[in-house]
Formats: sequence, C-alpha cells, structure tokens
Amino acid sequence: MNEIFNQSQDAGRREFLKAMGMAGVAGSGLLGMDAMAQSGGLNFHTWSAGVDVVKSHLTAFEAKNGIKVNYSNSPWAQYRDAMVTKFVGKAPLDVAQAFGTERAALPLVLEIGFGMGDASAKIALHLPDVNFLGCEVHEPGVGSLLKLIGEHAIGNIRILQHDAVEVLEHMIPAASLAGLHIFFPDPWHKTRHHKRRLIQSPMVAQLTQKLRPGGYLHCATDWEPYAVQMLEVLTAESLLRNRSERADGYADRPDYRPLTKFENRGLRLGHGVWDLVFERV
Repeated sequence: MNEIFNQSQDAGRREFLKAMGMAGVAGSGLLGMDAMAQSGGLNFHTWSAGVDVVKSHLTAFEAKNGIKVNYSNSPWAQYRDAMVTKFVGKAPLDVAQAFGTERAALPLVLEIGFGMGDASAKIALHLPDVNFLGCEVHEPGVGSLLKLIGEHAIGNIRILQHDAVEVLEHMIPAASLAGLHIFFPDPWHKTRHHKRRLIQSPMVAQLTQKLRPGGYLHCATDWEPYAVQMLEVLTAESLLRNRSERADGYADRPDYRPLTKFENRGLRLGHGVWDLVFERV
C-alpha cells in the first residue's frame, strides 16, 4: 500500500485544487503545492502548537491530554476551510456542498476516529471514486491528516472535527452511507471501563440505521477481548450479516485497509489483529 502515495493521482489533484480555489494550477503539471512551497508559502515539516487541556463531556472519543493547536502558524491551516466540514447541529450533511456537485452521487463512507490519518489518506487514494468523511476530535490527528491531504493532493476526504455520536444523530441521514470504518477504537481494557467502549448494542443499532442496504460496517482491533465482544454484538444485530465465511467469524484484512506501523510492529511480536466486516441486509 505504501507505493500508492507515489502513484499518479491527476484526477484527485484536480479535485483537490478545485476545492482549494486553485483550479488554474491543475493543468500546470505541478502538484500545485510544490509551486507554493517553492515560493516559500509552505513548510509541511515545521509547525508550532500551543498546549492547552481540552475539557469536554463524555463523547465517543475523549481527547486524553488533548492538545489545542494554534492554527494561525500551522502550514496546513490554509486547507482547513476547504477540507474541514463544520458541524451544523440538526442540519443533515450537504454532500454536494462538502464534496462538490460532481461528486454528490458517489458512495459516502464515514470513518469514526481516524487517529493520525495515515490509513485514511491511503484508503482515499486507493479508492478515488468514493467520498470519505472522517470524524475525529483529536487535534493533532486532524492536523496530521490535513498535512497528508496537502502533500498528496487528496480531493475525496472531508474532516468533521466533532463528537461522532452527535454527528451520527444530527448530520447523517438514515440509509445514506455506503460504508462505516471504525479502526482500532479505544478498547478500555479495565472491566469497569467496558461501558465506555464504542461498539455496543445501542451504538451498533444506530450505525446500522445509517447504512444503506448492502452497505458495510468494518471494524478492526488488536485487543482480542474487544474483538470477541465486537463479534458478539455485531452478530446479534438482526439487520447485519457477516460477510466472512471463516469458521471463527472474523474477516481477512480487506486489501483497501493498509497495515499501520503499530500493527506491523505488533504482528512482528506475535500479536493478533482482528477485522470484522458486516453488511446491512
């Protein structure tokens, strides 16, 4: 999957430049970002951040020791307006406004908790004819994905920096998603914290309602007790069908999901990773 970043992505670049209001650069043969970098306008490798504790109510993902970034000095700040979709309360997501009218009819996949965004960027490059909406509250993760979007001119990702529970409730209409990605959510190891796990029956019922028939829910974890719980909860949802034909119920890792560096390290140490892919019936 790593070579994907080195492949030509002309169509994605044109869409990216259009979203950035730089459509005239699209046919120049340059990435657009390269030209700006040569003029001194970009520096993807240095940025300053002010540290502040983020205080928030219990949400799908809590920002532990959260970092609030000073956008004004960040090299990726210029992408924020074009690539970050605002949470607008009870108004549903306007896909045409977020991705452009020419992409409004393409499949939409929601990723809940994209971490630092490396896998999200690779998946989006691998599947250019799919719209990806990434939901993440972790400030450095948002900055990291914006950096990758700029470096690789990725035109089919938008970011929603808001609690996933509220996003699902207010912005995602029923039967509107072609897919849902939840990769390596916090396993909340201690028994007394299991109630904080994201994959539980009420949440899965809500997620299922957002999938269109034939749409899929793909979860992955490297914590076996959580994998067992995921399999039990997903199997118990009557509107979901397990796509796996394996006897243990888990799925082989789909080609579109790249291995993360932490996953590779864990595999070298003999640790397991469990994928689960279920389909809305």
